[in-house]
Amino acid sequence: MIKWKEERLMETDIETVWTLFSDEQIQNIMPKVKEHTLIHKEDGVVGSKYRQKYEEGKRVETYTVHVLGYEETAEEKYLKLGFVLAKMFDITFSFTLIKAAESQTVFIYEGRNKGVNFAGRTLLKLGGEKNNKKVVDDFMDTVQAEASKSAGQ
Repeated sequence: MIKWKEERLMETDIETVWTLFSDEQIQNIMPKVKEHTLIHKEDGVVGSKYRQKYEEGKRVETYTVHVLGYEETAEEKYLKLGFVLAKMFDITFSFTLIKAAESQTVFIYEGRNKGVNFAGRTLLKLGGEKNNKKVVDDFMDTVQAEASKSAGQ
């Protein structure tokens, strides 16, 4: 199992950053997600499900993303998602945004990737922590760049 928790202070207001995680903009921060379609909506968001198609090279994986946690206040935003990828990886991750100041947001990205079978566990070991760290850092860089762009900075 691989776990991560990264935190970054962004010079953008919390509402601008939060908008990036909306259904309409999710593909801007996750460009390999080629489809993000609501397939089941729950009041209060938790329990809602989305079908996503993710493109890696020439391969496209389709899976169901479950909303596991959701909180939205003026001071803090939280979204927790989970899905099983390729019947090999059980992935759970969350985004937490905390208002640090009018134009500053603390962005926390944390999660875990767990192999659900021998092949999944083996591939995780081969991919390693270093590769996962790069994926996490790249994602945080993308969110920061999009937030700056959206804020007109």
